[in-house]
Amino acid sequence: MKTAIISDTHGLLRPEALTAIQGCDLILHAGDIGSPEILDHLSQIAPVQAVRGNNDLELPWAANIPDHLSLDLNGWPTLLIHDIADVPAHLAANTRLIITGHSHKPLIEWRDNRLYLNPGSAGRRRFKLPVTLALLDVRADTLEPQLIHLLP
Repeated sequence: MKTAIISDTHGLLRPEALTAIQGCDLILHAGDIGSPEILDHLSQIAPVQAVRGNNDLELPWAANIPDHLSLDLNGWPTLLIHDIADVPAHLAANTRLIITGHSHKPLIEWRDNRLYLNPGSAGRRRFKLPVTLALLDVRADTLEPQLIHLLP
């Protein structure tokens, strides 16, 4: 299952991001969405699961979007949450994949038997951080993450 992981769009969905996620089976948005149109555009490509970020909390259209989601991705117990600081409160013992956003800093790191994945920010550039998203090939026995740089 090819999964696109995007975060921190803050209302900006770049054409480069849309190109990068074509052909994905699922899209996960790790918060700070910015506008409902982002989710509408993404859902034209593949089914979307999303969580609210700290910048979405006061937006009326985001009231029904959860703060975290526990998912099963092709047999991989997964936690989707915006801020890594909130992970301990929602982490189940069997969780193998933790997807976060918030920091705008991409991260792909195995910690023991868990993959921590932050796709970085696909929205406006912040400081000198890269503009990125992640693609994740989810197979029954492996997770193969790839960071995609959207701007040079």
